Amino acid sequence: MNILSLLSLAGGLTTAYASVTVYGITGVVQQTVLAPDATATPSPSVAAYVPPAFNTATLIPPPVPSPAPANQFNVQLLQNRADVNGVSIPQSGAFYGFSIEMSVATQVIGINSTYLNPPFLNLMSHVTERAGHVNIRVGGNTQETAVLVDSLSDGKMIEKDKEQSSNPTLTPTLYITPELLYMLRNVSSLLNARWYLGIPMNDTSKPRLQIAEAAEAILGDYLNGFQLGNEPNLYAAHKHRNDDYNQTSYFGEFGTMIQAINSDNQVTIKNNIIAPSISDTFWSPESLWDTGFLDSYGSSLGTIAVERYPDNNCAAAFPSPDTANSIVDPQERFPKYLNHKDYIIDTLAPYLNTANIAQSMGKPFMMFETNTASCGGFLGISDSFGAALWVLDYGLQMAYSNFTGSLLHVGGVSDVYNPFNRNSIYY
Repeated sequence: MNILSLLSLAGGLTTAYASVTVYGITGVVQQTVLAPDATATPSPSVAAYVPPAFNTATLIPPPVPSPAPANQFNVQLLQNRADVNGVSIPQSGAFYGFSIEMSVATQVIGINSTYLNPPFLNLMSHVTERAGHVNIRVGGNTQETAVLVDSLSDGKMIEKDKEQSSNPTLTPTLYITPELLYMLRNVSSLLNARWYLGIPMNDTSKPRLQIAEAAEAILGDYLNGFQLGNEPNLYAAHKHRNDDYNQTSYFGEFGTMIQAINSDNQVTIKNNIIAPSISDTFWSPESLWDTGFLDSYGSSLGTIAVERYPDNNCAAAFPSPDTANSIVDPQERFPKYLNHKDYIIDTLAPYLNTANIAQSMGKPFMMFETNTASCGGFLGISDSFGAALWVLDYGLQMAYSNFTGSLLHVGGVSDVYNPFNRNSIYY
């Protein structure tokens, strides 16, 4: 989905671009970028390989749903929130933020602390002008294998060890230097960006808290908190744990990590952890709450978080003989994004109870990672104006359902759901 289209609805930003300036390592180059076609095929003028993130192929617009959505509403304005039941909790103007996969931070934010991507800064400045601040998470699947080192031999601040990518989503082992954290801090010195940072939980026998220690010192008040573990409900499926790994297993491992954090004098804030960050596969929130998770670790949690994509494109993104018959036709799926029930109300229904629990505990409740479809999104849907409308509807329904915020995920050039890739540059 094109985030500039989304923002144009709120602030009147221009969305039609014929070209974009590419800020490369060796200089500035002009590169022509074609506007999305009105046909179902890519432009024939693009002879070379075009990464999915820049593919301008489009789908046939679905018909208007029947019955058509209402376009006139009578709304009785209220003097105060106490006048009626069913009104949401007070919401922040910065409800929507962004989630950036840790491994592609150099492609999205900047090469290092002194070279920040101007397109990224420009877009974030537009957001902060309207929202007051912007929340950005740097993490995801790649945070689980992240290791903080003093420096890397090639001088980079992030290096991927792809030879150790042994799981179904090909997540590489990640080495990062403190330069990444200084880069985030320098962004915050230019605009009011506040950060959620992922820390690893892949080896609880030897907790690695060096990222947390350095981030607290470098980011200071711009640090919102640490996401401890990402999608633990998928650890077994992704071969990060044994097949019998379950909610009770996670409960114990999480406790080990909390004990390590509480014993680490270099991590002085003990109550800013974001968890459990489970998605909708295999585990329900209630199945984890039944272990006593919130009762035992509530004092350590800064935010209760879940993650949810309404659909997935995993069979196409990571094909195998077992999934060949599960590949989704985006044209068939497109109508589901254009009605209020399938991928809005039904998607959020499993979390209404947890939203109430979070309120009773006085905790924020976030959709910590979301987008149109996991495993990169659907070409022709995820980068369409229709998806931008879906994002608006989805966000409003989350706010009404008493979520306190949501983060739209940003991946690399293999992903088509990136909120602002068409006007930001990937190296």
